[in-house]
Amino acid sequence: MMTIDWGTVLQGSLEQGLFYAIMALGVYITFRILDFPDLTVDGSFTTGASIAAVMITHGVSPLLATLAAFAGGAVAGLITGLLHTKGKINALLSGILMMIALYSINLRIMGKATISLFGSEVLLDKESLLYIMPIIVVAIKLALDWFLHTELGLALRATGDNKRMIRSFGVNTDNTIILGVSLSNGLVALSGALIAQYSGFADMQMGVGMIVVGLASVIIGEALFGAKTIIRATFAVVLGAIIYRFVVAIALQVGLESTDMKLMTALIVIIALTLPKIQGSLRQKAVIRKRKTELAEKSGGVEHASH
Repeated sequence: MMTIDWGTVLQGSLEQGLFYAIMALGVYITFRILDFPDLTVDGSFTTGASIAAVMITHGVSPLLATLAAFAGGAVAGLITGLLHTKGKINALLSGILMMIALYSINLRIMGKATISLFGSEVLLDKESLLYIMPIIVVAIKLALDWFLHTELGLALRATGDNKRMIRSFGVNTDNTIILGVSLSNGLVALSGALIAQYSGFADMQMGVGMIVVGLASVIIGEALFGAKTIIRATFAVVLGAIIYRFVVAIALQVGLESTDMKLMTALIVIIALTLPKIQGSLRQKAVIRKRKTELAEKSGGVEHASH
């Protein structure tokens, strides 16, 4: 019988979950706040990793390299937003076009398929990781909560809810969309930069499927912890990312191959998206059956009284 090293599983899930939580918060902005299906994520994640890796290996401060990675992701999101708002290209297609373009751009930045960071100074080492990363993630979560309650943040949320309504109040929805997509991809790239430093390398393929991982984290968090308020929703997203990494770690421990993880993630998202609709449909059918039964009983009572 296979034994699971729970200590290793929990520590690894917490470490990786905190890194991916930043990316999940970025996906939350586009997926939930803006209702914008942004596939730029798969490319901007690698962009953040590649910028940080190249700068660090050239002797630049890890902190400066990480901030530059955030800026690079934000620029990628800016272009996606411009393609959609100014170029009038469909939101989904805008993200796909930028994701494809970023593959070549990332390869140009890196110069090769993989860059090793072993031996280089990085922002977080293994010893300080579990002490500093929770502070970083909580700080980003609180900053995002604050921003989404500002006048600009409220305009961003209103743009996702009802563009026509917020336009009637004089808000330029093109600008709010561009801002939201830029901020989202900046956070995604920041996550990529930190994960590259944690893993010790940056790779051209490391961003493949990140949008699905982000969606899984958002959906799992909301399903388990709810999303009635922004503060609660962002907290749920962070916990969802950690729980997702825990599920992945358990799956690997029980014998699944690492190559199966993308399939498992897709299945999690499919189940999480379809289950509430199936449950709602079943509840609706149960209500209809109950009403039919009540009507049948009433009509039977009326007939009995007439006789």
